[in-house]
Amino acid sequence: MTIVDTPERRQLRELTRSFVSREVLPHLADWERAGEVPRSLHETAAKIGLLGIGFPESVGGSGGDLLDSIVVTEEIIRSGGSSGLVAALFTHGIALPHIVETQDEGLIDRYVRPALAGTMIGALAITEPDGGSDVAGIRTCAVRDGDHYVVNGSKTYITSGARADFVTTAVCTDFPGSGSVSLLVVDKGSPGFTVGRRLEKLGWHCSDTAELSFVDVRVPVSNRVGPEDTGFLAIMQQFANERLSLATQAYATAQRCVDLAVRWCRDRSTFGRPLAGRQVVRHRLAEMHSRTDAARAYVHDVAERVAAGQPVVTEVAMAKNVAVATCDWVVDAALQLHGGFGYMRDAEVERHYRDSRLLGIGGGTTEIMNEIIAKGMGL
Repeated sequence: MTIVDTPERRQLRELTRSFVSREVLPHLADWERAGEVPRSLHETAAKIGLLGIGFPESVGGSGGDLLDSIVVTEEIIRSGGSSGLVAALFTHGIALPHIVETQDEGLIDRYVRPALAGTMIGALAITEPDGGSDVAGIRTCAVRDGDHYVVNGSKTYITSGARADFVTTAVCTDFPGSGSVSLLVVDKGSPGFTVGRRLEKLGWHCSDTAELSFVDVRVPVSNRVGPEDTGFLAIMQQFANERLSLATQAYATAQRCVDLAVRWCRDRSTFGRPLAGRQVVRHRLAEMHSRTDAARAYVHDVAERVAAGQPVVTEVAMAKNVAVATCDWVVDAALQLHGGFGYMRDAEVERHYRDSRLLGIGGGTTEIMNEIIAKGMGL
């Protein structure tokens, strides 16, 4: 039995599978077309304790840790959900941790508890139109004016940006690009804060993504997350969990595609024989399974070390890249085995093919991960 496979986590898997079967699968295709998941899904997930997994009970969560969150993510995808669904339903996983870490009771009561109860939706806004992965180069500025900051700038590629009730926003509290970064919680409806166009994407169709604009938005100083100029460190400290979540989504998507491909190849016959009866097909399935199992084992190992408090920045980057590369190869192979049907929107594997492409971009691109790995090698 591994750390991720305990009696309690097996029960958590059962709960997650039941949730996906009952609340997700009958509606996922409609949500994909609508471009978002309903707010009611957040409340439903909160009532059974899924939404609060990984957050302490003292702030309204369900308890558990990083490994429990990994179990939920794995099981959502393996049960027929998607990485896009994970992104839409669990955006608070990147919007709230910075707030929780400050132990600011005012912010926790106003934002964390309602988000974990499913009555509010939070988002995290870091990326800017001309900034990409350069967090230190943030140009959205917040100028102190008495008991408020006046915020001007723009953000893009913001997950759940259209539905969010509040946005944990990275701002520059000095001159643009100075590296002086702070975090402010900005409420939807604040004068000057507008949601721009919804962005249409290759995948993650059920996860809304938007541009945000800030024009002389007045944000109370009490909405600052931690001391001024500590935002960069706070963002960096949370990257490990975000990257491991994406790595989990990658190998879980690969495993789901292995399962789909095995089922297809057993049921589909050509020239009087099942596809699985052909050696070349069996060997391809065997390699898909082997690569996926290896990626899972490595991500689990790194996640256990992160959960234990070990400083494994390089290993987190390697885990993400390994899982993403595995997912890319396996999903492509799975679609190929499905033949023409795999190219149809009716095929689940087609959705995974589209959704998986983002995993090597979000949370730091494959190239950024390689740079972190190179530094860890002393290069």
